[in-house]
Amino acid sequence: MSKICQLTGKRPVTGNHVSHSNRKTKRRFVPNIQKKRVFVPELGDFITLKVSAKALRTINKLGAYSYIKKLEASGVDTGIKL
Repeated sequence: MSKICQLTGKRPVTGNHVSHSNRKTKRRFVPNIQKKRVFVPELGDFITLKVSAKALRTINKLGAYSYIKKLEASGVDTGIKL
């Protein structure tokens, strides 16, 4: 299962573990991705999304339908059929 947010596009990035002795080894920073079923009142139906915690907060604030429409208007390809 890929760790990519459908709405924000957040994905894992690489960095270093840095020990107390300042040794560096590679690591991954993965986003907090959740699989959520969201009700869209404008459609009267549920949609399933793989979204980051930040996108969930924005959905709670704006609503799923308006947030997805806002992203599509700005040119982001969400891959969600509304």
